[in-house]
Amino acid sequence: MKLYKANIIFTREKDKFEIIENGYIAVENGRVVGVGTDANAFGEADEIIDYGDRLLIPAMNDMHVHAPQYRNQAIAMDLELLPWLNSYTFPEEAKYINTEYAERMYRRFVHDLWRFGTMRTVAFATVHLDSTRLLMNLFREAGMGALVGKVDMDRNAILPLHESVDDAVAKNEALIAEWNDPDGLVRPIITPRFIPSCTPAMLRACGELAQKYQLPVQSHLSENPSEIAWVQELEPESRNYGDAYDRYGLFGQTPTIMAHCVYTAGEELELMSRRNVMAAHCPTSNLNLSSGMAPIRTFLDKGIKVGLGSDISGGHDLSILRMMVYAIQVSKMYYCRDKSKHFLTLSEAFWIATKSAGSFFGKVGSFEPGYEFDALVIDDSDLNHSHYSLLHRIERFIYLGDDRHIVHRFCRGQEIPEPRIFD
Repeated sequence: MKLYKANIIFTREKDKFEIIENGYIAVENGRVVGVGTDANAFGEADEIIDYGDRLLIPAMNDMHVHAPQYRNQAIAMDLELLPWLNSYTFPEEAKYINTEYAERMYRRFVHDLWRFGTMRTVAFATVHLDSTRLLMNLFREAGMGALVGKVDMDRNAILPLHESVDDAVAKNEALIAEWNDPDGLVRPIITPRFIPSCTPAMLRACGELAQKYQLPVQSHLSENPSEIAWVQELEPESRNYGDAYDRYGLFGQTPTIMAHCVYTAGEELELMSRRNVMAAHCPTSNLNLSSGMAPIRTFLDKGIKVGLGSDISGGHDLSILRMMVYAIQVSKMYYCRDKSKHFLTLSEAFWIATKSAGSFFGKVGSFEPGYEFDALVIDDSDLNHSHYSLLHRIERFIYLGDDRHIVHRFCRGQEIPEPRIFD
């Protein structure tokens, strides 16, 4: 057993921080045994690691990111969703048939996730089997957790990204055979891109794969008014966008995360709550692509789980720490429009980024007993020149800090060294 000593900050519940000054976290076999101020309370330790006056917080979780769009980060920010997809995103993703190109980009992508303290990721790859497998191997090599989806699509994209349903099933099953270890840090996730890019046969096949192998599902939901209208044309028998997924077994029949949910309301909201579908809130992407402001307070009030997503490259920033700030700011704009929906507090945003998001991976995102030890050690000495309280220190780090303040990173109890990059 190891003991880590530092100023410990986490959230058991969304409404307040747990703050333990000069506290200890006991970790054994990658999991938290306990937390407190008495080093002797946990029994004899094999090692005590003292981080002094530094902060020790749970690591970040990115619940929605497109790994092959890494090169397009902060490009084409003047376009709305559908023109952005056709003019920039699909041509870039087509390049990933080349595994040398994929490795060059994916190594930098994984490195930047590490840099920003993101130890767990839910990622879209592309339709290509070999480059998807490559991305999964890079996560495993780094020691970082990930759910990686081979994207499935067979319509409404450039031809190099089309595939037959049979090919999509065969590629998914090849990955599943290799990677579907229930305890694995890196696992597959069934990934129909979104309903406009998938025929009913493809959607049905994805739902069957998810249920056959009991795998999670990820896709996009109610991001943009034009997209929603398009889905209604393609799936006229469905009552709403969420119902369209539900008809194919892709909406909570297995653990499901849907990105954006900007316009989710009414029956769709009720279905999402009933099916325990998680929303991946992507504030920068929703602003950059003129999609709108997601009703996060409504989700929390309805008991819907929420995580944060960078959504590179609709979003321009991989830092989930900064996503907390953006999420708070967007919620304040929503509050200006609807005073009944109070804006997010700092502890709520932190809880969303850590414990709420982490729940999609199991017991992740908190320092409660039994939780996997995913953690960041923060040296905020250059931000603490006026001797702030610990509560103000975590607030200043979230608003003013960056990756240079993260001095140690842990995933499942293992310290994660800087991943290798090469050109």
